[in-house]
Amino acid sequence: MQGVRIVSWNIRKAVGLDWRRRPERVLRVLKRLEPDIVLLQESDKRLPPRPPALPLDLVRLSGWTAIDADPDTPSIGHHGNAILLGPGLKLKTLRALDLPGLEPRGAVLATVTRPGMSLTVGGLHLGLRRRDRLRQMAHVLDAAQQFSGPVVLGGDLNEWRKTKSLLPSGSHWTEIAPGPSFHASAPCFNLDRFVINATVTVSSHGVLSKHSAERASDHLLVWIDIKLNDQ
Repeated sequence: MQGVRIVSWNIRKAVGLDWRRRPERVLRVLKRLEPDIVLLQESDKRLPPRPPALPLDLVRLSGWTAIDADPDTPSIGHHGNAILLGPGLKLKTLRALDLPGLEPRGAVLATVTRPGMSLTVGGLHLGLRRRDRLRQMAHVLDAAQQFSGPVVLGGDLNEWRKTKSLLPSGSHWTEIAPGPSFHASAPCFNLDRFVINATVTVSSHGVLSKHSAERASDHLLVWIDIKLNDQ
């Protein structure tokens, strides 16, 4: 079985708790966990043309390949949702989604491969109103159903209630909240979560400590280790 480490992080446009925009700090923290795949939220500056908060040359120098999810803009992602791939991983299929709701929100789904492995990952950042989040999650899951094989979704789901899930009743999906990740200065809320389908085996998951996160964002980074059967 192949092991894969996936990280999800809302990087707040690379602005840390010290209110300094330091993309090199974000990339340094990411490298510390040695993930295979990184799902980022708020990876672009908000105003058009939405330039990336992580300059692409720095991303490449750090050993990552950024999936171009919005080729009509200089953005690193789609509605701020970006996917970075580590060495040896290649993009096979990509779908960018616009999500329903009061605020502009989106998600990115991508099937990535390496020898003996195919995995679909999705990055998402859901809205502030629960009724919007429920609609948005249903929209993403409907789209993810079209992909065969193992699927791992991750992102800032903005669901602050520890005991509340955004999954439809009777769903075959599983939601995993690694732990409190917001606010990074005093983590209380499990905003950052993963959603997996039945073909994914989870080895471990967690939240990066405040010390290791270097005050790089108002969210702490969450991670999940999975096992996949050779394909």
